[in-house]
Amino acid sequence: MEGTKKRVLQSFFKHRLGVFGLIVLCILYLLVLFADFIAPYNFTETHTNFVYAPPSKIRFRDQEGKWIGPHIYEMKRSRDPVTFQVVFTEDTTKPVPIKFFVRGEEYRFLGLFKTNLHLFGVEATPDKTMLLLFGADRFGRDVFSRVLVGGRVSMTVGLLGTFLSVCIGAIVGALSGFYGGKVDVLIQRFIELLRSFPRIPLWLALAVIVPPSWPSTWVYFGIVTVLSLIGWMGVARVMRGLVLSLKEKEFVLAAKVIGVSDMKIIIKHLIPNTLSYLIVVSTLSIPGMILGESSISFLGLGIKEPMTSWGLLLKQAQKFSELEAHPWLMIPGIFIMIAVLSFNFVGDALRDAVDPYRTVEKL
Repeated sequence: MEGTKKRVLQSFFKHRLGVFGLIVLCILYLLVLFADFIAPYNFTETHTNFVYAPPSKIRFRDQEGKWIGPHIYEMKRSRDPVTFQVVFTEDTTKPVPIKFFVRGEEYRFLGLFKTNLHLFGVEATPDKTMLLLFGADRFGRDVFSRVLVGGRVSMTVGLLGTFLSVCIGAIVGALSGFYGGKVDVLIQRFIELLRSFPRIPLWLALAVIVPPSWPSTWVYFGIVTVLSLIGWMGVARVMRGLVLSLKEKEFVLAAKVIGVSDMKIIIKHLIPNTLSYLIVVSTLSIPGMILGESSISFLGLGIKEPMTSWGLLLKQAQKFSELEAHPWLMIPGIFIMIAVLSFNFVGDALRDAVDPYRTVEKL
């Protein structure tokens, strides 16, 4: 057993893209875990003087070429006399240094206690100068701060939704394969019926069931439930096949002979022997859950304000005119792509590592 684990780990860490994806995911989860501390501003605070302000340009030298460290310049807000659009220009006579561990807007650190200490920022009032790494939205809220906090929803929905869907699929598939007969036929026909519906309309139909009056936390768990109720069918089909091949093995027959109950055989003997498959399918299913949440929130039926997610942030870039004038609103989409690709890389590496045929070939 130990030798098998060692070979699987060695095979995984030889997969360069898998290791790269794992490192990226660790960084993303650390960022979203400490989002309030890393973000320079509170993600719900509005700043009317910086509505649709572009990303700040970080410089290290002044206008004369002298090194003065990382800094930004104060932004002046004016209106274009031709297009009547609000434009922001830099006042190069007033550099504002960027510092670490600065005091700013108050937040609750990990939900435990209130503090106003941020990892980095500028020591200036947000009404005059703001450090906007990803620009600001239509309410003057810092997009960088909102991307970090929104990642909590998008990244955890994938984990929780996949966990629930894999649990449902494993149990239903194991029951179908173990009992066979009419039970198997009914379960398989029900799965085929659900799989015949287009996924996005089914998402929307289930999302509408979530009452709009629910608080943000309830909506979050409602979306997790919606995604998990749709994502279990593929797992159940494969689990049925695996259980059909396992239920005739000696250890299962021996358990039946000594009087072990059917549910105990399924939970303690059959499902544990499919853990390698369940781990791999879980990793490969998480990107679909992230995209599902993003799609529902993008269409306005998912996460609601004041909570935010990457899909909800992308909703602001629905109109082409908005995207053309404020291209930084598409940045949350880049984070979705990075997270999905990273999970796919890790899933591919795990699939290759636990595949016994590939292991034998490499040995």
